[in-house]
Amino acid sequence: MNFGDDVPAVRAADVPQDAYLLDVREQYEWDAGHAPAAVHIPMGRLGDRAGEVPRDQEVFVICRSGARSAQVTVALNQAGWLAKNVDGGMKGWAEAGRPMEGGGDGPPHVA
Repeated sequence: MNFGDDVPAVRAADVPQDAYLLDVREQYEWDAGHAPAAVHIPMGRLGDRAGEVPRDQEVFVICRSGARSAQVTVALNQAGWLAKNVDGGMKGWAEAGRPMEGGGDGPPHVA
């Protein structure tokens, strides 16, 4: 699914340090590696947990490559949030040298 120019987006390198970063990946992806300050709500659970996402600040949505987060960004914006997709997802985040932490034994990585 390609949303093209309809989805407000920002490069991973340009996500503000103190941004509300919403990670919508699955648990195993989160465990492999994620941004330290990110909030994890898997895409499939967002309907039940949308109330946890603040409406008084910009929300930056991230997944592995940017496709799922683009869908979530569109849905959040249509529902009244101010959301931006993180272009390139966690792959772009890692390539930009942004900090990552993981829950496994090895170094954090993008699964």
